[in-house]
Amino acid sequence: MDAYRIEVPDSAIADLRDRLGRTRWPLDPASLGWDRGAPLHHVRALAERWRDGYDWRAWEARLNAWPQVMTEIDGTPIHAAHVRSPEPEALPLVLSHGWPGSIAEFLDVAGPLSDPRAHGGDPADAFHVVMPSLPGFGFSGPAPTTGWSPRRIAEAFGVLMERLGYERYGAQGGDWGSAISRWIGATYPERVVGVHVNMLSGASPRPDEEGLTDEERTRAEQARDFATHGSGYYALQSTKPQTLAYALTDSPVGQLAWVAEKYEAWTDSPVEPDAVLTQASIPWFTQTAGSSAQIYLEHVRAGGRGTAIEVSVPVGVAVFPRDLTPPVRRYAKGLNIVRWTEMPRGGHFAAMEEPELLVEDVRAFFRPLR
Repeated sequence: MDAYRIEVPDSAIADLRDRLGRTRWPLDPASLGWDRGAPLHHVRALAERWRDGYDWRAWEARLNAWPQVMTEIDGTPIHAAHVRSPEPEALPLVLSHGWPGSIAEFLDVAGPLSDPRAHGGDPADAFHVVMPSLPGFGFSGPAPTTGWSPRRIAEAFGVLMERLGYERYGAQGGDWGSAISRWIGATYPERVVGVHVNMLSGASPRPDEEGLTDEERTRAEQARDFATHGSGYYALQSTKPQTLAYALTDSPVGQLAWVAEKYEAWTDSPVEPDAVLTQASIPWFTQTAGSSAQIYLEHVRAGGRGTAIEVSVPVGVAVFPRDLTPPVRRYAKGLNIVRWTEMPRGGHFAAMEEPELLVEDVRAFFRPLR
């Protein structure tokens, strides 16, 4: 396991700015809004900021403030930030991000989780925080092998935690990180003290089902609306992700629009534009837009769609109201749920939108499990 530092060459930054300045823009009648995809005015404004105002070096320095490692598991590089707490009794915690994301999602939560004393919290709630880049994502680089389903990633993260010297730990995640965290709990129940997630897909009824409460029916309708109008990216990335890879790897504005639309559609609380640009910059500089999309196809081919992950260790669920498909507790099958929190606000990118709410719920969930 080697120490790692993020160092994007100056030439790569110059190339990005040059490409952004030569963008060939599509036609976009003024009447087009978000219902047809990312509108021109929004993407163009972000692209201009990316070219002329965004400071990658500042964000790179924030990420490099975390100690980082690189290792190889099953022939594939896996990168991770590893923030040890100053508190000797801290509980190790592996945070798993999702798509379209990276470890940069955790910039506002790693500090409060690892050093609560310095952030007005109780030092007894401290964690040693491990934040891996998923295989094929970001600083792990394009995966040289296939088959990296959420279950296999979970197995690899268990190996990673062992290599870091952790035999007892917790797991937390949203989006794909939710599935990975549940698989970690299912795969290593003798090591994992608990699993906390801020997304729980597949726990929604049909809107026409008998006996639903008004709230349950609303959530069921939200899930149906997402399946009808918001899941085109899923259909493409779960069937032909390599075709998409050429466009996103060659065009920074293509990459930007693909990411920016999700931060508009899936959020409740504002995310600063430069944070969105960072999430576009990482796959651009690492050339992982295509390989990160492969997780959808791997999930489907592994038989994951519609399959409940049975987890016997304690599970906590934080429900943010503007997530993709907020779950209904009685439809969450196979989970040992001991904490269920209905959040007052927030969406899919909880660690970026509402870091304080997420941190407090993670602390409260793991408090009796230490």
